[in-house]
Amino acid sequence: MKQTIEILIKPDGQTLVQTKGFTGESCRDASRLIEQALGRRESEELTAEFHQAATTHDTVRQQSS
Repeated sequence: MKQTIEILIKPDGQTLVQTKGFTGESCRDASRLIEQALGRRESEELTAEFHQAATTHDTVRQQSS
């Protein structure tokens, strides 16, 4: 899947940053500078891709112990 970052600006001036095609923490790394430029974050919604990658990584680590 192609990795993209969408920035939506609502009529009231609020912004929404959405990442697509990223897994785990890579979405936060990719959007960090954009979020800092826009100002304070009010909320965060993590996608299934974020959690799936974290679960897969933890499973691999447990198996190798």
